[in-house]
Amino acid sequence: MQKSDNGDNNLVGDRPAKKLPAVVEKIVKPVSPAEPEKVQIAVHGADDLYREIRVENTLENAAGDKVRLKQGA
Repeated sequence: MQKSDNGDNNLVGDRPAKKLPAVVEKIVKPVSPAEPEKVQIAVHGADDLYREIRVENTLENAAGDKVRLKQGA
């Protein structure tokens, strides 16, 4: 069964999604050098539980090159 795009960048059958503006508040250095760096992101207009999230700062661009988020981005 193939999923179709409903025009809101949500695929039919997936969980609901919503696009909200966000800004990288700070870069969180790892305690151990073996752990990845994390970024704290402030999500404007999100529910209280999701206003600030932290994710690993290990990303790749479309060409497969490693990139990082910067503070204020």
